[in-house]
Amino acid sequence: MKDKYGQHVSVSLHAGHIAEVIIDRPPNNHVSVTLMSDLADALEDLDKEADCRATVLRTEGKAFCAGADLVSTDGDHGIENETSNPLYDQAVRLYAVQKPIVVAVQGAAVGAGLGLALIGDFRVAAHEARFSANFTRLGFHPGFGLTHTLPRLIGHGRAELMFLTSRRVKADEALAWGLADHIVNLGELRDAAFSLAREIAENAPLAIVSTRKTLRGDLATAVREATNREFVEQAWLRKTEDFQEGIRSVNERRLGNFKGR
Repeated sequence: MKDKYGQHVSVSLHAGHIAEVIIDRPPNNHVSVTLMSDLADALEDLDKEADCRATVLRTEGKAFCAGADLVSTDGDHGIENETSNPLYDQAVRLYAVQKPIVVAVQGAAVGAGLGLALIGDFRVAAHEARFSANFTRLGFHPGFGLTHTLPRLIGHGRAELMFLTSRRVKADEALAWGLADHIVNLGELRDAAFSLAREIAENAPLAIVSTRKTLRGDLATAVREATNREFVEQAWLRKTEDFQEGIRSVNERRLGNFKGR
């Protein structure tokens, strides 16, 4: 199954009924419509794979995922469309996956990269991991379903704090909040993620899927509703001067000089 899913997604099966899905899109693993579609294809196929009972999702490089590349001109980040966001169509597919996912976070999970980390049932993080919903620093509205999934995970107050401050949450604080489930040294990250996935996969596979389905409920539908609302807000904010200044300021590594227009 390796190298079947486009240029940047690979899949391999390991002993103990564990699948490993790797994203490698250097240098920052930016999300794109194509990348998320390839990832969704891989995870949907693993739902049909009898030898897979749990999946480890990880990325190569220093950053887990630095979000969407908002300055690219190819439109593959999904924000150019005036009527819908194809990136969010893929996000809904990711949340509809049936089998459990353990995400290994080695570095920054920013913006849509935070959304990607949250598709998993559990997050094993290195001490170097950082979690950030930096949308308002860009003059933008949160997306990728995060307005539903983040408060669902860490509570409304902490989610609002992350959204409105755009702060980076370090690994130890993420653990205390429930944003991360386990912290390990960077060199132990892959093994720790596999250990958790193996602990899951040792149990009865039909019962795992059934229990997970009950716990997640209509999560994919809720993400669809959230992304519809998020897109409406993003559509008008994308046309503002503040959004343009937000993009410039982040690229120039400075605070934005926002005017409220």
